[in-house]
Amino acid sequence: MSKSISLPIKKNDLPSMWWLSTLGEISEKPQYGWTTKAKHEEGHLKLLRTTDITSGTVDWSKVPYCTEEPDDIKKYLIKSGDILISRAGSIGVSYLVNNPERAVFASYLIRFRPKQSMDEKYVYYYLKSPDYWTAIGASKVGIAVPNVNASKLSQVSIPIAPPDQQKLIVAEIEKQFSRLDEAVAALKRIQANLKRYKASVLKAAVEGKLTEEWRKQHPDVEHASELLKRILSERRKKWEDDYIKKYVGAHGHAPKDNLWKKKYIEPAALDTSNLPKLPKGWVWASLDQILILLTDYHANGSYKILKEHVKILDHDDYAIYVRSTNLENGNFEVDLKFVSEKAYNFLGKSKVFGKEIIIGKIGNAGKIYYMPVLNKRCTLGMNLFMLRFNEQLLSNYIFHHLKSGFSEKEIKEKIKGVGNPSIDKKEIRSLRVALPPLEEEKIITMEIESNLSLVDEIEKVILLNLKRAERLCQSILKKAFSGRLV
Repeated sequence: MSKSISLPIKKNDLPSMWWLSTLGEISEKPQYGWTTKAKHEEGHLKLLRTTDITSGTVDWSKVPYCTEEPDDIKKYLIKSGDILISRAGSIGVSYLVNNPERAVFASYLIRFRPKQSMDEKYVYYYLKSPDYWTAIGASKVGIAVPNVNASKLSQVSIPIAPPDQQKLIVAEIEKQFSRLDEAVAALKRIQANLKRYKASVLKAAVEGKLTEEWRKQHPDVEHASELLKRILSERRKKWEDDYIKKYVGAHGHAPKDNLWKKKYIEPAALDTSNLPKLPKGWVWASLDQILILLTDYHANGSYKILKEHVKILDHDDYAIYVRSTNLENGNFEVDLKFVSEKAYNFLGKSKVFGKEIIIGKIGNAGKIYYMPVLNKRCTLGMNLFMLRFNEQLLSNYIFHHLKSGFSEKEIKEKIKGVGNPSIDKKEIRSLRVALPPLEEEKIITMEIESNLSLVDEIEKVILLNLKRAERLCQSILKKAFSGRLV
């Protein structure tokens, strides 16, 4: 008898008439899949891969065909009752075949065919249980790509109930899972509705529909064109101040004439001919016109120079190195990287103080984040852009605008590449925003944040309940294979 991989369940813990076996003992000899490349054009024989089974169901319309077919097709043909287990990538993920199309299984899958004395659904549900995943965790080998082989999987222990009890256990699992599935489906419907509601709030906001009544009651507010003029004036003044500061630093005195002012490049006026009509008092503007800073990690030198001066540290040091993973999860308490005081000062313009808009540059290109105020020194990580505006109110409004359907569509059109998508500064500067009068902007921002904060709270409750459903699912399986479900 082969040595089994240990499990939390021990033979003495099992009910009377149960016994402890292994996946190899209760199955026919396991088999590796067919090795060939997948092709997506029409063919004669489909190739079921790990990526096709990871969701738990198979969409046969998306399963590709074999580039080369095996000489002995029958050897690899899948049929109802086969259990396929991934040996690499999504290691340990299993799929119970039911009414398949004509297909063979790929080489990163291993087929286990339960013996006639076993209920294949009983085996399949066990392969979803916490005890199975504990065993799989103990049997991983390799470093770059964790994997298991047929021999390791064959050694995984499995508690066996008498055949009549197997059917009762499967029936009870499916009964309880059916109730859970209904509850989860309802939660996901609410999730989808909340997503649509968020989108509708942002759409109404940037089209001015959210403040239609407010505008009727405040007809004499300053036109947004005046706001844009001030922003452009402040933009020029900041450039001039920065130029003088650099000049003095280099020469020891201020420029003696005003010829240097001709070096300033005024942002191009926006062509609004193909843009939607805006409410009275609004104006279209490009991000280039209203930004005071657009920078990235490479702002102060080439990659080679940066590599010499900036070392990314795992231990707590002078400043947090802000990465997209922290922004994505909204968590700056765990999985942090740091830089030294010297590196922090070298990065200069990349210092992050909070309330900036962050945009993904490569990989997560076009993703929009809002930097929280951490009261800690922070600097921008790689593959991110940081946007800063002349006042916080404008920054808040622009953030919501960039999350709206209008901006999402525009950003998507400007992203280049597929495998490793990217967006550059020029494309970000060219993004267009509908700019309302300053007073109306304040009302819009308050309305958006009031609506979305309520949505965020509901979403937190939904996520909590979805996690609870997953734990309940695992609890049902735990009881099932310890003899306590029926």
